[in-house]
Amino acid sequence: MGIDVRTVEWTGGGLRLLDQTVLPDRVEYRVIEDVDALVDAIRRLVVRGAPALGVAGAFGVAVALRQAAREGWDAAALDAAVTRVREARPTAVNLAAGVDRVLPFAPKGAEAVAAEAQALLEEDVRGNRAIGRHGADWILGRSPDRPLRVLTHCNAGALATAGWGTALGVVRELHDRGRVELVYVDETRPLLQGARLTAWELARAGIPCAVQADGAAPSTVLRGLADVAVIGADRIAANGDTANKIGSVGVALACTAAGIPLVVAAPWSTVDLALPDGGGIPIEERPAAEVLGFGRIRTAPDGVGAFNPAFDVTPARLVTALVTETGVLEVSAGTTPDRAAPR
Repeated sequence: MGIDVRTVEWTGGGLRLLDQTVLPDRVEYRVIEDVDALVDAIRRLVVRGAPALGVAGAFGVAVALRQAAREGWDAAALDAAVTRVREARPTAVNLAAGVDRVLPFAPKGAEAVAAEAQALLEEDVRGNRAIGRHGADWILGRSPDRPLRVLTHCNAGALATAGWGTALGVVRELHDRGRVELVYVDETRPLLQGARLTAWELARAGIPCAVQADGAAPSTVLRGLADVAVIGADRIAANGDTANKIGSVGVALACTAAGIPLVVAAPWSTVDLALPDGGGIPIEERPAAEVLGFGRIRTAPDGVGAFNPAFDVTPARLVTALVTETGVLEVSAGTTPDRAAPR
């Protein structure tokens, strides 16, 4: 999928979201015109992925301003609504960053906010292209001279961004250069975002892929079936500790044991320099029903509870390279974000 399908788009009167909860069965859009609907869409993963959440959050301020004007809110009510958008999902730093970026434009009105949010969207697309180029260059400079077998975890493609993708942007760049043999797609909890979304994107792009259970990923790596793993990130601490979808740590440990690179691809906005290490990253826990059943059928015994963290934190020592739009940091070798922040 190129940038022909937009995950997030401003209509002039509201926010149009590609509903990722019904993919790959259907391509449907939701038009969001009030804060309740936006917060619900974010929490239900209608829109998800750190960069896309940042853009949605930015446009969400415009949604709040328009609703405030329609319904006669006072300043306190508007502030409360914006805060609800900002905090709808706690792990992804981009959501809060997107809201914070456009807040200085709020006194000028919804259209000024929407214009700045649109600028953020366009920056994200350009940045993703740069991430793809930097990541492909780095990987090819350290890989066998043949098509590569790549492992991914979760969805960090066009669906998770404003267009093109971060981790999948790297994969797509490798494919464009004729250097992808096969992509192993971890199915990924919650909501099977790898099996439903990443596989959908790769199939549309004509990139060979195979879906595997999350529990198979470490074995795939240790058996020598993968040359590199490329994942995204929802928050990166100053020391390089990386939060990504639950199961990423297992992939990282296997890559370290097998001696292949673990590449994290994310925009610089995902780096939280105010956070010294990953111990301070909040880990979202999702509804128990997601792991106690399949669809509407309960598969676990009645009375059994669930532990359903959506993310885990990979220690910096296991992250071979962090690719952003500004270049590549070799984190496990000591080039951490806090030492290489853009000035």
